Amino acid sequence: MSVATTEAKRAIVYPESDGQPMADNTLRFRWIVMLQGNLAAPFADRPDVFVAGDLLWYPVEGRPDIRRAPDVMVAIGRPKGDREAYLQREEGNQPPQAVFEVLSPGNTLSKMARKFEFYDRYGVEEYYLIDPERGDASGWVRQEGKLTVIDEMNGWVSPRLGVRFAVGGDEVRLFYPDGRPFLTFEELARARAEAEEQARVEAEARAAEARARAEAEARAAAAEERAARLAERLRALGINPDDPA
Repeated sequence: MSVATTEAKRAIVYPESDGQPMADNTLRFRWIVMLQGNLAAPFADRPDVFVAGDLLWYPVEGRPDIRRAPDVMVAIGRPKGDREAYLQREEGNQPPQAVFEVLSPGNTLSKMARKFEFYDRYGVEEYYLIDPERGDASGWVRQEGKLTVIDEMNGWVSPRLGVRFAVGGDEVRLFYPDGRPFLTFEELARARAEAEEQARVEAEARAAEARARAEAEARAAAAEERAARLAERLRALGINPDDPA
C-alpha cells in the first residue's frame, strides 16, 4: 500500500453524530432507554457483549456515508467499553446480531424501508420494530442469507437473546428468559422500594416471632423453677411431691 493511500485512509472521518435527535418524543425516548438497559442487564457479567443505543454503525471501511444509528443494537462477541461509533472494521468485522427500532410519528414508510434494506444487506440476524403508541411489534430473523418476517410476534423468543415478546391488547411487553418483565427505571425503583419494604416487614415479623418465642421459653423456664422450689419445700416438710396420693 502506498504512503498516499495510507494517508488518505487516515484522513477519512467517521462522524459521531448524524445530526438527528435520539427520539421525537418522550414515549419513544423512554422505550429506547428501557430497551438498552434491559438488554444490557443479562450480559452484565459477560465482557464480550456490547449493547448500545443511538450509536452510529459504519459497516464499510472507507465509506463514512454508509451508516445507520439503530435505536438499540446488541453485538455479541465484541468487548464492552465506550465508543464514538461502531466501526465494523475495528470490531473484527462483526455486525450487530440484533437491532431494535422504536417507531415514531416521524418515521415514513420509505425511511423504514431504507433501514430494513440496510440491516438486511449488512448482516443483522434479528431486527425488531416496536410501535409503542399502537402497542404493536414486527420482527425479522435471518434465514437462508436474508431477513425473513416473523409471522407471529406474540410469544416469539429471540434466538440470540432469549427475550420473549408479548404483543396484544394494545400493548407490547418484553420478558427476560427467566420470565421477569422489562421495566423502566421508575418501575425498577418502585419494585426495589417495594421489595425493601417487604423485606423490612418480614424482618420485623421474624423479630417479633423470635421475641415471642424467647418470652414463652422464659415463662416456661420460670414455671419450671417455681415448681422445683415448691417440690423442695414439700420434701422439707416430709411430703413426697411425686406421690400420686
